[in-house]
Amino acid sequence: MSAVTNISTYRFAELSGLKDLREELIADCKSWELKGTILLSIEGINMFVAGDAASIDRLLEKLRRIPGLEGLEPKVSISDKQPFNRMLVRIKREIISFGMEGIRPANYTSPKLPAAELKRWLDEGRPVTLLDTRNDYEVKLGTFKGALIPNINTFREFPDAVRKLPEELKDQPVVMFCTGGIRCEKAGPFMEREGYRNIYQLDGGILKYFEEVGGDHYDGECFVFDQRVGVDPALRETDHAICYACQAPLDAADQEDPRHVEGVSCPHCFKSAPERMAERISFLHEAIAKVADPLPGSIPQENRRPVNIPAAQDRKTLLEALVEIFPQISAGEWEARCDAGRFVNYGGTVRGKDHVVRAGERVVQIFPADTEPPVSADIRVVYEDEAIVVVRKPAPLPMHASGRFHRNTLQHILNEVYAPKYPRPVHRLDSNTTGLVVFARTRNFCRVLQRQFLDGLVDKRYLVTTQGLPEHDSFFSEAPISAEPDVMGTRVIDETDGLPSRTDFQVLERRADGTALLEAKLGTGRTNQIRVHLWQLGLPVAGDPAYLPGHQTGDTQTLDPAAAPLQLHAWKLSFRHPASGEMMTFETERPDWA
Repeated sequence: MSAVTNISTYRFAELSGLKDLREELIADCKSWELKGTILLSIEGINMFVAGDAASIDRLLEKLRRIPGLEGLEPKVSISDKQPFNRMLVRIKREIISFGMEGIRPANYTSPKLPAAELKRWLDEGRPVTLLDTRNDYEVKLGTFKGALIPNINTFREFPDAVRKLPEELKDQPVVMFCTGGIRCEKAGPFMEREGYRNIYQLDGGILKYFEEVGGDHYDGECFVFDQRVGVDPALRETDHAICYACQAPLDAADQEDPRHVEGVSCPHCFKSAPERMAERISFLHEAIAKVADPLPGSIPQENRRPVNIPAAQDRKTLLEALVEIFPQISAGEWEARCDAGRFVNYGGTVRGKDHVVRAGERVVQIFPADTEPPVSADIRVVYEDEAIVVVRKPAPLPMHASGRFHRNTLQHILNEVYAPKYPRPVHRLDSNTTGLVVFARTRNFCRVLQRQFLDGLVDKRYLVTTQGLPEHDSFFSEAPISAEPDVMGTRVIDETDGLPSRTDFQVLERRADGTALLEAKLGTGRTNQIRVHLWQLGLPVAGDPAYLPGHQTGDTQTLDPAAAPLQLHAWKLSFRHPASGEMMTFETERPDWA
C-alpha cells in the first residue's frame, strides 16, 4: 500500500451554515476516499484526517476557501496504513469540550511560544513551569521532563485542577502544552482569568515540537487519537496499542497480560467479577433511590388493573364474577364500582355489571386518582446477572399491585429501574415479610425457576419469632391451607378443601420474655403459609397484624412503616441457576429482632 498522509489541524473562527457544510464534506471525503473525523462548530473546526496526499490537498484547498479558515495549516505525518476506520463529520457545541463560558479563542488567546524558542529556554535552563493540559491516559505514554501533571481524566476537569495549583505559580512563567495546541487555546485565557500573569502556550503542541526540533527534553512518545496510538519524536508509529474500554495506552507487556482482552479490558481497567458486581449493585441502588423518592404512589394518579376471568366464571355476569373472585370485598361495593363505569375492556368500552364475561377475558378496573399508603423502599440488590436478580425486600412493601397499592410496590419500582425490560417475580413474599426474593430477567428463565419451586427443589428458610414457646425444639405442620382468601384477604386451615402444605420448624433460641426464635423451612409455598401454620399451632408470629393470639384475626394486612415489624424474614434461599445449572445459595444478615 502507498504511504498514507495524516493531518491534524484546527482553527478557531466564527463559522455558519454548518449543516450544509457537513453534507458537502461528507460527500467530498467519500469521493476522495478520506477517513477520519472533522468536528464543526460555530467556534471553528478541529480535524484528524488521513488519505493519499492529493486528496488531502483537495480537502485543505476547499476548507481554506471558507472565511476564517484561510490560514488553516496542518501538522503532517506519514504512515504505511490508514489509521482510521471511517469518515465522520459532526456538528458540536465546542470543537474541544471545555464547558467554560466566555472563553473565545477566535477573539483572544494567550501568547504562543514557538517550538524552537521553548527548546532554547530549556537548553539555557530558564526557570519555567511546563504544564501538561492532557488527560492522564495520554500523559502515561510520555511528556516533557519535569512537567507539572494536573491528573485529570477529561479536559472539563482542567479548571478545577488549575484552582488547586500552588498560588506562587501565578507570578511565574508557565508554558502549557498538549498534543496539537487546541486545548491550550482555551486553557490559556482561562488561566489568565484566574490570575496567572505569565502564561504561554506551545505553538502547535507536542507534534509540532517533534516536527521542528525533535525529542530534546521530552521523555517517551506522544499519544495520538487514531489507530497509531503513539508516535515517537521522529513522528513514527510505535508499537503501543490502546484499550478501547478505558483509553489507556498499552505497551508490549500490557498487551501480553492475561487481563488484556481486546475491546473489553486491560491491566489498568480490569475488574474482578466481585468488583463488577459491586459497581453494578451500587448503580442499581442509586437508581432505586431515585425512583422511590418521592414514593411513586405518593403522587395522586389514576391507575388501571386487569381482572382475569377464570373458567369457573364463564358466562356469568361481571358482577357475579367479581363477587366470587374477590369474596373479601362486598357485593355492594362491586356493584357501586360497576355503576360508576370503572370497568372497561382494553379498547376503552365500559363493561357494566350485567356484561356476560367469558373464560380468559380480561376486564380492566379503573381506580380514581388517589395517594397510596406509605411503604418502605429500602430495597437492596444482593445479586444480578443476565438471568436473575436477587433482592432483599424491606417491609412493609407489597410485591405487586393489590388493594390500595398500585405503584408503591416492589414490582413497580423494579420495573422503573429496569425499563424497558421488566424483571419477573419467580415467587412472592407477604407485604410485611422481609428478605430474599428472586426475579427472572426473561419469561423463559422465570418458567425454569418456577418449575423448581413447584417441584420442591428450592430450599427456602425463614427466621421467625413466635409469641409463645413451642413444646418441642423440632416440629412441623402439614395442615392444609385454604386456596381462597377469607376476611381481609387472610387464609385459614381448611381440612376439607385446603391445599396440601408443610412447614418444618427448628427452635434456635428460647427467650425469657416468652417468645422463641425459630428457623422455618418451607416444603410448599402457600400464601401466608408460615404465619397460618404457627397461628393454628397457637404460636402467632410476633408483630403480625392479621393472625392474632387466641386464633383471632386482625382488621388489617399491611403495617404502617412506623409500626413494630412483623418478625418474619426470608433468610436463606438455594436453587439451581436457570442458565448454568449451578447451585446458588444466598443468605442475608439477620434482622435486628433476630
